[in-house]
Amino acid sequence: MKTDVMIAQKARLDSIYDIGNKIGIQSSELIPWGNYKAKVSLDIWQRVKNKKPGKLILVTTINPTSGGEGKTTVTIGLAQALARLGKKVTLAIRQPSLGPIMGLKGGATGGGYSQVVPRDDINLHFTGDMHAVTLAHNLLSALLDNHIFHGDAFHIDPRYIVWPRVLDVNDRNLRNVVVGLGGALDGIPHQESFAITAASEVMAILCLSLSRDELKERLGRIIAAYTYDDKPVTAKDLRAVGAMAVLLKDAIMPNLVQTLEGVPAFIHGGPFANIAHGTSSLIAASMGLRMADYFITEAGFGTDLGAEKFFNIVCRRGLNPDVAVLVVSLRALMRHGGLQGSKDKNRNTGEYIIQGLCNLEKHLENISLFGVPVVVAINRFKEDTEDDIALVEDFCQIRGVPLAVVDVYGEGGEGGIELAGKIVDLVYNSPSDFHYLYDLNEPVKQKIGIIAKKIYGADRVVYTVTAEDDLRIINELGLDDLPICMAKTPYSLSDNPVLVGRPTGFKITIKTIRISAGAGFLVPITGKITIMPGLPGKPQAERMDIDESGRITGLF
Repeated sequence: MKTDVMIAQKARLDSIYDIGNKIGIQSSELIPWGNYKAKVSLDIWQRVKNKKPGKLILVTTINPTSGGEGKTTVTIGLAQALARLGKKVTLAIRQPSLGPIMGLKGGATGGGYSQVVPRDDINLHFTGDMHAVTLAHNLLSALLDNHIFHGDAFHIDPRYIVWPRVLDVNDRNLRNVVVGLGGALDGIPHQESFAITAASEVMAILCLSLSRDELKERLGRIIAAYTYDDKPVTAKDLRAVGAMAVLLKDAIMPNLVQTLEGVPAFIHGGPFANIAHGTSSLIAASMGLRMADYFITEAGFGTDLGAEKFFNIVCRRGLNPDVAVLVVSLRALMRHGGLQGSKDKNRNTGEYIIQGLCNLEKHLENISLFGVPVVVAINRFKEDTEDDIALVEDFCQIRGVPLAVVDVYGEGGEGGIELAGKIVDLVYNSPSDFHYLYDLNEPVKQKIGIIAKKIYGADRVVYTVTAEDDLRIINELGLDDLPICMAKTPYSLSDNPVLVGRPTGFKITIKTIRISAGAGFLVPITGKITIMPGLPGKPQAERMDIDESGRITGLF
């Protein structure tokens, strides 16, 4: 079979104006970036915001392996399948981060015959949104340090500068640094840290804003530091908001591209799901829902992270999911059944799958907690056998859960027809009873406890002294009514990545609680969370090259 790169490079693409026209976007509402990608003007929101929204489909997964289970590929393939059924459909996914692209995981534009294109452009600089977020974020850092250098009217405590710098490259050496060294004219020395751009609060703010006015209001609430008497110093205090918004003037507009089968696709924003809310932008979703009968989006990692945050954070802005698609791979089930590395010669794959089904069971329960109908999608890989697939089919049949085997990687939209049909059936015959998991007015500890116990299956939650002090500050600032955005490993239902399957009898430890006042949520940190990843021993960057004609190789 042809590689992803070969398929994408030989694809015949439609004009971006023709793509926009499929969902009613007028030519005057597109700002082209070449022939095959464009920014969508915010003016369109005023035209469509009062239209009845279409059906919202969320794609999520079980706890994944490090390579991912093909959630993005299934999202794209499902959109193509619905289009083949004659449905007016569009989708929205996150923009890939250069960190994973140059590191281990590679790009995030789907695979096989279910990709968004132009693939290389999307995976690299695209329309410059990542760079705009990086610059806006680091401008606030520069203005903060400049304020301190020129007299520090706020009496900022340098030990409590809580605004890191960001960069869209994996670089572990930047996790903890000291800035301002050199001499009297080179700044005030203090400890600093770097995060990857996708972990920036500016990214989360961009993805939760419906207008430039809202963007500025949220940017102004960012807490950059604290004074010696524990008073927050915000971006508004530092007079940074206007310039940050200027740098984000284009980034707030959604990007429009297409799938290999010509389905319109929004790619906008890229917040990580283990530290932020992990979904594409609210404005892309809001537009797409009013331009199509079916709108598909994905949430990062499993139901315990991306889906929970989508339901409890993003949907509070007026979204009502109709169906959830739970992507499952046999390799992930085998991992949760105890398979490590090479297969145990004394056991067949079916035994691992049977033992790993407990993880699937918990994720099905998680979705049911929100009242959303669900269909299981087995993302079929070439090594999967009919006997192994039948084990999952029997498991779902006993529980009355619809299931479809998909091969959108190998067959494009045609490989997702069964899944698309079952989604249409659910939409019309099993109405969603969507509701939130907690009330915002509940105490912070109670909200955290509900997530930890009901979603993760934890017995209890414990707090460090630092976390207790964070809670005190949160209550003093009157921010205790914000939703919760848990930071946790994606590889386990617990905060320990090696506890696979459906662990029981464990505790969740809250180390610190970060305040994302601009984004509008609190971030309890559990386990070992790194917001600046490192590169692997053999990073993808070492394999990349470009020839004289501009043809790129090694970009996966």
